[in-house]
Amino acid sequence: MEILRGISVAPGVAIGHAVVLEAEDYRIPYRSVTPKNVPRELSVLKAAFQKSIDELHHQAATVSTTLGHDAANVFEWHIGVLSDERLRSSIEQMIQKENVSAAYASSTVMRNYQRRFMEMSDPLLVERIRDVQDIERRLLRNILGETREDLGHLTEPVILVAHDLTPTQTARLSATKVIGVALDAGAATSHTAILLRSWGRPGVIGLNDVSTRISGGDTVVVDGTNQLVIANPNEATLAEYRGREQAFQRHADELVGFRDLPAVTRDGHRIQLMSNIEFPREAAIGVAKGSDGVGLYRTEFLFLRPEGAPSEDEQYEAYMEAIRGAGGRPVTIRTFDLGADKYTQQRSYEQERNPMLGLRSIRYSLQNLDMFKVQLRAILRAASHGNIRMMFPLINSLMEFRQAKMAVHDAIEDLEEAGVHVRKDIPIGMMLETPAAALQVAEFCREVSFISIGTNDLIQYLLAVDRGNERVSQFYEPSHPAVLRALREVIQECTRCEVDCTLCGEMAGQPLYTMFLIGLGLRTLSMAPANIPEIKKLIRLITVAQAKRVARRALSFETDRQVTNYLRDETRKVLPEDPI
Repeated sequence: MEILRGISVAPGVAIGHAVVLEAEDYRIPYRSVTPKNVPRELSVLKAAFQKSIDELHHQAATVSTTLGHDAANVFEWHIGVLSDERLRSSIEQMIQKENVSAAYASSTVMRNYQRRFMEMSDPLLVERIRDVQDIERRLLRNILGETREDLGHLTEPVILVAHDLTPTQTARLSATKVIGVALDAGAATSHTAILLRSWGRPGVIGLNDVSTRISGGDTVVVDGTNQLVIANPNEATLAEYRGREQAFQRHADELVGFRDLPAVTRDGHRIQLMSNIEFPREAAIGVAKGSDGVGLYRTEFLFLRPEGAPSEDEQYEAYMEAIRGAGGRPVTIRTFDLGADKYTQQRSYEQERNPMLGLRSIRYSLQNLDMFKVQLRAILRAASHGNIRMMFPLINSLMEFRQAKMAVHDAIEDLEEAGVHVRKDIPIGMMLETPAAALQVAEFCREVSFISIGTNDLIQYLLAVDRGNERVSQFYEPSHPAVLRALREVIQECTRCEVDCTLCGEMAGQPLYTMFLIGLGLRTLSMAPANIPEIKKLIRLITVAQAKRVARRALSFETDRQVTNYLRDETRKVLPEDPI
């Protein structure tokens, strides 16, 4: 038996025999053509481009029906690349100038295109190399007229193991017998991860070498809840996970009934459960899961598209869609958190040695004020039609917050001069994501309308651990006593100053930490929509007095393992049948 730890993209348990997908690649040898055959190669190239684009439009339509419109947007990026006249012109020029085949010219140009992405320090752009490889394979297949067998031939449920999946392969999973996925590569921001989340089956990525450790036919357990993959489990482990698999399905069926119930503790305290969203249509999904509104709308995905940054009107329409989906409930819009692992596709910048500590988030916004003010104007316009709050990411100093607010005032003046009605009382808050901000929370409380704790970044900065790096993922531990104590100080200070405090990191959606967070004094949690029913169920079974006792005890431990074991035991007392 072998246990591997990675990065979860979807919770749940799946058990089955492994199918190991070999990397699909084309080896294109150099081939020259006579000058008289150059027009034929150009014609083949033109037809291949058109067929590839037609296939992508069809695939996008299919994915939109099965996984939703936002998942289908992944393929808009592919269409945008293939529609780029400069790319096609580069291939055509190589065919004409060097008298080579369409396949060889396409492969050469596309590989050079991939190298441009590989040389970038931004992890998100490096992740897009897989999209470029996917585009190259599609184009070459249509040039060569070859077809390849895919996963559609499967006749029984299987666990798919691979080094990586292209977005095209991932989009096809819903029509196959695949019930779980384990990948060597991957990051939470990749297009493949986005599609896997939309697919909704258990998946773990970033496993480093799972495709070489597992052979076809091996029994594999994918534990997406605990970010584990278990190869060839012994009988006891297999029996345990078969029980978990059944329990998870029963649990999922039961949680449907909590959608319309309020999140009220047994002693009458109301807890607000908000949803974290990346696409505007997810606001309605959150409501369907029982959310009280949107606690975090990550707007960066509006910028990750081939045509570059969206216009003010395009952003306004996206925010209006979120407002409509929330149905009158509050919507907290975070201004773009670009740079580092979330950077626009069309922007170029000087490479940074450590982009996570570089020009990112509010720092980038304040150095690109024109781009920033376009977004601020769009948010302000939408705020006239709904219950909107605005939030700045990665605020590290009072000066940054004040400069960002000045930019808001400038945007208000721009709109008023244009005769646009503006709501001037929009609440403006900040994401608290750094140790510096945590230590200075008392000063921030005097200037902000609200504070939202972003534990994803706060933990990695407190513990000096890259949360996206599978090599050190075991050190990224929310249960670390330093993290718990930092949260206590921030929440207590916000409570003392009567400043609304929310937690919107992944901790908020993990039942393991629910009692602890409520015990510290939090009354608003924001999480992925899928996590809301389970957290609501737990809240309705506890009292605040019970949660305070759990929080006090958890804060007394010296190691993260002690904390985790204690919180798990306490949670299982409340939810003995639920997979924790």
